[in-house]
Amino acid sequence: MAMPSAVKLVEVGPRDGLQNEAKLISGADKIALINRLTDAGLSYIEAGSFVSPKWVPQMATSTEVCQGIDKKAGVTYAALTPNFKGFEAALAAGVEEVAIFGAASEAFSQKNINCSISESLERFSPVVASAQAHGIKVRGYVSCVLGCPYEGEIAPEKVANVAKTLVEMGCYEVSLGDTIGVGTPASVKRMLTEVTKQVPINKLAVHFHDTYGQAVANIYCALQLGISVVDSSVGGLGGCPYAEGASGNVATEDVLYLLNGHGISTGVDLDKLIEISWFISDKLGRPPMSKVANALASRR
Repeated sequence: MAMPSAVKLVEVGPRDGLQNEAKLISGADKIALINRLTDAGLSYIEAGSFVSPKWVPQMATSTEVCQGIDKKAGVTYAALTPNFKGFEAALAAGVEEVAIFGAASEAFSQKNINCSISESLERFSPVVASAQAHGIKVRGYVSCVLGCPYEGEIAPEKVANVAKTLVEMGCYEVSLGDTIGVGTPASVKRMLTEVTKQVPINKLAVHFHDTYGQAVANIYCALQLGISVVDSSVGGLGGCPYAEGASGNVATEDVLYLLNGHGISTGVDLDKLIEISWFISDKLGRPPMSKVANALASRR
């Protein structure tokens, strides 16, 4: 299959990237980050997560952020809503798209949200129903699609079943996440081949972590199989609090460098993205977790 001529980058840095950072980032700095990402040409940005501040302190400013950003026409500003209470808070904050999540690993589901996979999906039924009633689109996530810190390798059929269930519930798109970054192009191909037997390729996105340095190679493999939506995080921000040793999400600027090299259109400006990578990394007091941002540091 030919690679896509255009790819939509889903920027998860402000939510998935920052949520596990120990150093709290102010609402004002998050708003500045999102506004800069918008200016760089990103058309989809995860702005926050409506979860209990007790469990995820970094996301306590999500209402402030979602109401304070300079929203641009044609750009989606989404938020993660783990339950109906979170959805109601997102709705009150004016969020126009929400995300829900399941896992392909029973052990991970229990450790992460204290319930089985089937129970977790049942919890989302009222969220999806209410979202549809309000004209709000719902995106789905599946965690641990290539491996689990507790179960090890995950059968591709399990991933396919969860992804299919999310689509049947009403998710317009499902992002397949290698939460602990253990995937390789070979395992990515096996997994996507199985999932696409049950879910159309145009309803799928990929979300890779770079624990073993395989994320860009895995994305290249996914592109060759027809994937045209890729999640990434500016500066390589983020990890997983329930997966010890898992490094950050793949850096948006590293993905963009790959796509630019293949002439694939994204509408995103690499120079601006590198500046943003250093902006947020400076706030965190460390350099970006991005090979491209560090290699092209002179563009700051």
